[in-house]
Formats: sequence, structure tokens, C-alpha cells
Amino acid sequence: MRKVATVFGGAGFIGRQVVQRLAREDYVVRVAGRDAVRARALQTMGRVGQIAPIAADITEEAGVARAVEGAEVVVNAVGILHGDFERVQAEGPERLGRLAAAAGVAKLVHISAIGADAASPSRYARSKALGEEGLRRHFPAATILRPSIVFGPGDGFFGRFGQMAMLLPFMPVIAGETRFQPVYVGDVADAVMAALRRPEAAGRTYELGGPRVWSFRELLAFIVKETGRKRRLVEIPMGLARLQARLGEWLPNPPLTRDQLLLLQRDNVVGEGALTLADLGIAPQPVEAHAPALLARFRPGGNRRVRPMG
Repeated sequence: MRKVATVFGGAGFIGRQVVQRLAREDYVVRVAGRDAVRARALQTMGRVGQIAPIAADITEEAGVARAVEGAEVVVNAVGILHGDFERVQAEGPERLGRLAAAAGVAKLVHISAIGADAASPSRYARSKALGEEGLRRHFPAATILRPSIVFGPGDGFFGRFGQMAMLLPFMPVIAGETRFQPVYVGDVADAVMAALRRPEAAGRTYELGGPRVWSFRELLAFIVKETGRKRRLVEIPMGLARLQARLGEWLPNPPLTRDQLLLLQRDNVVGEGALTLADLGIAPQPVEAHAPALLARFRPGGNRRVRPMG
């Protein structure tokens, strides 16, 4: 019998890592998302026919039902930083839990976020909390993983600020004392697999963070150092940051939104007493082990040594 797994958002930053690991465990993997063409690049991760892209938007009933039918395992790695949070991050997981339960799915893992809170002033954080609640209402045995900032190849954090260090004459700092606990994308994907293997993970919530808590200012200083750029860290007044966020929302891919500004003002670290990576048998990898390689392309000369002529 074929083991079938469906990964929503499987072509994304975290989803790709999950798809790769499921393929190694001999699952037939359906990569579900709005753009099935984008997912075709993942087919080289497995044998011929093992990884199957499927068009299935988490906001649409028929597509989700089709994607989970006959699946033993479902993983939700869909998340957005701006846009319709309610449809994608609140209603989407509820729909997925309901249809997965109706289809007889055995195991479901949902990737949420540290800071999910129905009382948060942030729409992002509220939608994450509502998504968890709706999912568990229909699929109580779902495992929920809440990572802090996730970093790794192709991330939106070190890549974004590394580029800023390369291009800007200074490094802007907003809410520099806010604390983060960056977690490596490979550890998050390993946590998904551990949750699928461990019976005790069913119905539990885990908060995923790396081995060190950093202030935002410390992370930016680390980025400047590792890119080899001499950039002064300049604190941006909150009033100016709010104006920038308001104006940025007119752009198709805003560098900063008002909602992100709200998130930046709250610590994003593993809560006291929470279940963690250690409870899944995973020792988290530090930023220092991977970030220098991620930031190398932003160094002068793109980290290439120029040989002298002659």
C-alpha cells in the first residue's frame, strides 16, 4: 500500500524541506498550493511519480477536499506576512481540519507561529490563533508547531536584511530591544517528521526556537558583521516607522506594514513551560552555524576572491 502525504504550501520556504523529508520516508507526496507549476521543481526530490504537484488553494473547499482525499498524513505550511489573513490563516486551517477529518486522515501537523493570540492587536497573530482554534475544533489530534523567526536557505529574514546591509549606507533599527529566538528551517521540518512519528505529539502544541534569544538589534549587528559592511545601526523613531509602514502598504510587496510593526513590538520567544524541540528529540541548531553561509553573497565582491592579474 502506498503511503500518501499532502503538504499544503509544499513549494514554500518551510514546505520544501518537509516534502524532501517525506519523500525520503517513502511517502507519495502531494504538493498542494495555488500554483502547481511552481511545485514541479520539487519533483527531482523523489522517484518518478513520487512527488505530485496539485492545484489546491487552502481558501477553496473543492481543492482542499480533493487534496486530502486518500491521504494518511496532512501538513499545513501555508502562511502569509501580508494580505487576507482571515481567509488564509484563520478560515484555511479550519477548513483543512474539517475536510481532513471527513476524509479519514490519520495525522495532521499545522505550522502556526509563536505569538498566536486571539487578543493580539495584530491581525496576523489573531488569525493564527483563530486558525489553531478552528483546526482543533474539527481535528483535536492535530499537532501544532509554533516557530519563532525561521531562517535558512531562501529565507525572508537574513536575505532581506543582508540585502539592506549591502545597499543602504546605514542599517535602520525599529524596536531594537524586541527579542527573537531564530530557529533553523531544517529543525522545523524535522519537528514535523517527529510529530508524525511520535504518538504522544497528537493534540499537543510545541513552540520552536533556537538555542539563543537575540534582541533585534543584536541580530542586525550580526548581519552587518557577517556581510563585511561598515554600517552604523540607526534607531528609527516609532512615528517615522508608522508613516513608512502606512505608505508601504500601497506597494504590492511592502517592506513593512502596520501589522508587522505591531508584531515587531512584541517578544517572539518560546514561552515558559511550553513544549519545545527538545520534547521532540531535536537539538536546535544555532544561527552562527548557518547564517554566515546565507549572508556570504552580500559581502563585498559576493565573497569571491579576486586573483591579481599578471
